[in-house]
Amino acid sequence: MTSPQQISSTPILRTTLLWSGAATAVLAVLGAVIGFLVADTEGLWSALAGVLLAAVFLAITGISILIANRWYGDPLFVQLFFGIVMGGWLLKFVIFLVVLFTLRGQPWLNPTVFFVAVVVSILTSLAIDVVVMLRMRVPYVGDAALPTENPEDRPSE
Repeated sequence: MTSPQQISSTPILRTTLLWSGAATAVLAVLGAVIGFLVADTEGLWSALAGVLLAAVFLAITGISILIANRWYGDPLFVQLFFGIVMGGWLLKFVIFLVVLFTLRGQPWLNPTVFFVAVVVSILTSLAIDVVVMLRMRVPYVGDAALPTENPEDRPSE
């Protein structure tokens, strides 16, 4: 039995998720402290909610692609890949609606602190994505199979 081929995006996504998890922990602590200093307990909870929400939304995409990559090499890979990734996007949409309706009008939510926490989390995640992509040594054409012989080298008949 042959082992499944690894697609080149898998190590990039794993590294990004690991670094994003560490950054989320740091942002949660910083956000909680700064939120508390700015807006007392409301700011603390608003910052934590914003950081957590951004982390969940950003992680769903990476995780769904990692799950879909498990079927690389399967004849139905493309259909499975897009089905799983679209399912992740639909999950994010449902979570967004649930969070929107749940947090709307909550007395403990400071909208400004929440917004700043979400924006800082997203910008941090984008910066992590850029740094990981620049540091990973992945060939430009990583998943292509090249021919093993040159047709011009064959003896003419």
